[in-house]
Order: sequence, then structure tokens, then C-alpha cells
Amino acid sequence: MTILDELKWRGAINQQTDEAGLSDLVKEKAVGLYVGIDPTGDSMHIGHLIPFMILKRFQLAGHKPVIVIGGGTGSIGDPSGKKSERVLQTMDQVHHNEDAITAQMEHLFGQDGSFKIVNNYEWLSKMSLLDFLRDYGKLFNVNNMLAKEVVASRLEVGISFTEFTYQILQSVDFLHLYQHEDVQVQIGGADQWGNITAGIDLIHKIEGSEAKAYGLTIPLMLKADGTKFGKTAGGAVWLDPEKTSPYEFYQFGLTKMIAML
Repeated sequence: MTILDELKWRGAINQQTDEAGLSDLVKEKAVGLYVGIDPTGDSMHIGHLIPFMILKRFQLAGHKPVIVIGGGTGSIGDPSGKKSERVLQTMDQVHHNEDAITAQMEHLFGQDGSFKIVNNYEWLSKMSLLDFLRDYGKLFNVNNMLAKEVVASRLEVGISFTEFTYQILQSVDFLHLYQHEDVQVQIGGADQWGNITAGIDLIHKIEGSEAKAYGLTIPLMLKADGTKFGKTAGGAVWLDPEKTSPYEFYQFGLTKMIAML
């Protein structure tokens, strides 16, 4: 049984871009995989945790996890799951959040060198506007971008050009990791499907249609009303024990387990 067979048996896989191709890949070698997180707060919450739990399982199975802290994308904001524009944070706050989340990742994944943390600010901040438009913007069809669920869900209330371009920046992340970190798989929540497939399309356009790049999404953890867990007042369950006590975290887990019975 491969790691993918186990995850499928557990009901932990929502969609795969190429199930047969990815299955063959994980049998051939230790694969580079990544999950990204934007530092929009100084702690992860329970809604962030599951993709990283899946990445941890790949680590335990001998694969090569890469964690992307979105210092660049986090300064802009992902439109996913939002009905309005995000409030932009100062760069000082973004950097503070980066440090806090990095410490949580090291606690979760260890410090034995079996995983890597990178920050997309390192490559996105070096890109000029003309580079962005000529090298990447020209490769994205606006009609296709509008059809992505993450954007389509915002069209009625409106979306800024800033948040509209987020999927291009996330695609550039996947391309950069493919070229420089030997990453071939992106993992994300079900709401990230459009961004992930956009990244794979970009890799194929630049590296060729035979480039082995794959996407895997997992089911979202939802609240009783069907919405995502986030940072809304009274609804967040933080991984930082200063924000959510171990007792409260335990009670949350116990409640969810009872609800599943």
C-alpha cells in the first residue's frame, strides 16, 4: 500500500490532477511536495492544519516536504473563501507573523533536516512589474481565470486586480519550486483546486507538456454552518496555546469526534 492508497482509504483525498501519474511517481522515488500558508496571522488555526498533517504523512513515508511561507502572497491576500477584500497588513506585521508560523512548522515537522521552509517573498519581491506582465501575465487567459471558482465566487460583489492576480503569483510559486527545489506536487484544501491547476498549466507552458507536475487536494474542515474555519471572532481554534488553551483545543476535538459518531 502506497501513501496515496492509505490517504484514499482514509477519505483524505478530494481531487487529484492525474491519479495514475502521481501514483507511479510516488512508487519511483522520494517526491518533493509543498503546502503554502500566508502569514495573515501570528498563528495557524485548525483550518490550516489538515493539509500540513497530510504533508507530515508524506514526510513519514520518506518523501520531501517543502513548506512555503507566503511573505509575498500574504502581503496581497488570497481571495479564497472571502466575500470582501482583505485588509492589507504592514510588512512589519507580515514579518512578525512569518517568524511565529515558522516556529510552529518547526515544532510540527521537527528540525532533523527532512523538510525545508522557504519564503516566496524571496523570489516574488525580485520581480518587476514588467517581468510579471511579460513573463507570466501573457501566459494566463483572463476568461480562464474568471472561470476559476475562487474568482467566480467573488464576481458578484467585486474583486480588485490585486486579489485577482493572486492565482498568477501562486502559480509562479509552483514553477519556482519545480525549477529550484525539485517539487512536483502541490497539496492544498479543496478550495485551492483552481490555483493548483493554474500552476500546473504554467509549468507545462514553460517546461513543456511532458513535465511531471501534479496537484492533490483534501476535503475542507467545515463548521456546522458549512463555512470554513478561519479567524472570525469567536470561531477560531488556534494552534498557539496562548490563543486557544490545550483544554479548549481538546474540547473542540472531542466535540468533533462525537459529531461524527
